[in-house]
Formats: sequence, C-alpha cells, structure tokens
Amino acid sequence: MGIRSISDRHTRFPPLIERLAKEKPKISKVKLCQLFDIPRSGHYALKKPKLPSLEQINLNLWVKQAYDQTKGSGGARTLSAMVSQQHGIKLTRYKAGKIMAQQGLISRQLIRHRYSKADKEHAIHDNLLKREFSPAAPNQVWTGDVTYIRTKQGWAYLAVVIDLYARNIVGFAVSDSPDSQLTAQALKMAYTVRLKPKNVLFHSDQGTHYTSKAYAEAVAQCTGMTHSMSRSGNSLRA
Repeated sequence: MGIRSISDRHTRFPPLIERLAKEKPKISKVKLCQLFDIPRSGHYALKKPKLPSLEQINLNLWVKQAYDQTKGSGGARTLSAMVSQQHGIKLTRYKAGKIMAQQGLISRQLIRHRYSKADKEHAIHDNLLKREFSPAAPNQVWTGDVTYIRTKQGWAYLAVVIDLYARNIVGFAVSDSPDSQLTAQALKMAYTVRLKPKNVLFHSDQGTHYTSKAYAEAVAQCTGMTHSMSRSGNSLRA
C-alpha cells in the first residue's frame, strides 16, 4: 500500500528527510519517506496550530504599548520594568526580550550621550547614597538618568526615575531636548504614580538638567525629598 498523499507544507519530517529535501528539491518529502521505507505514523504528524492564551495576548499588547511609549528606545530591561509597574505583574527581562523578538521590536537605544557638567550657577549636592544600592523598602531611594537615543524622526532624549528597591521605572518622559523640563516631568510622574511618598533620597549625576534651579524647584515640591549626586556621569556610581 502506498503512502497517502499529504501536502509537505502541513507535515513534520525527521531531520534526515528535511536535509535530503533541501538537497533534492524536486523529490517530495513524502516520496523520500517512501524511498527510505520510513513509516509515516512514526516520523511525521499534522501540525496543529496553537492559539495564544489570553495572558500571552495581553503581554504582547502591553510590551508593544510600552515600546511605543519610549518611542522605540526601550530595551528588554526597560520594557519589563514598565509593564510590571503599569499592570501589577512580574514580567522578567528574559520574557520581555522574547516577546520583543517575536514582534520584531528592536531598541533604538544605541549610544549614550555625555552631557555638560554644572557650572557655578548650578547647585552640586553631596553624594549621600555612598553606593548603598539595596534599600530596605520601596520609595527610600530613587535614581534619575537621561539617555540619548535615535528615532526615525531624529534625536530624542528619555529621562527615567528608578526605584532602587525593585529596580522599577516609576517615572519617565521623552523630549527632543535634555533640559530640566524633561527631567522634572519624569520626577513629577514618579512622585504622582507613587502617591507622593515622603523623605525619598533622589540620586543623580551632575548633568545640568539635574543641577539647575528649575530642577531644584521640582525636587522641593516633593515633600522631604533630598537630592544626592555622584561624581561621574552615571548616577549609579560613587
């Protein structure tokens, strides 16, 4: 009895048959199975489509929304933190990266930009963090950072505020200029989202967008907040 005609497109074959089919494209995979006397029941099966779960659909949507919010600059770490924070779930960096790959989402965050340091008209604060990067509770230590990114529309800047307790992004803002208005918007978002916590230590670098009078006023509007600064361009260094 011959093998029933089943389209190659809907079947799965052993590696040997797959390799031979590539070398001999004129011979069908079903015919190759017949030539090698390979029983079809033991070596291929109809592919059954697997429908995504509601949870997976939501994750795909949330990751895409977070990606769009960062104008395509967010990587797996940033998007996982945003989705976890916004939807009250735990999305790992690995899983966020996998979802990004499945949807063809590529971060445009390719380089970091060095910003000008503060001059005498800007306030420089002491380093109060002193490399204590593991606070005991949320809303004890926040850090700020600004990243220089390329988009289809040109250069843009992303400012973020991160709670060091769980390394979650609690505030962010995007602009075409790395000024104090950008960093202040990110801080105000964090302060509002976290329901105006008191006595937060905010740590940043000495970029002018953090040392300006305008940013000092934004910090002053956050009850009991203290501003700490590192010596280098990275807010997570001493």
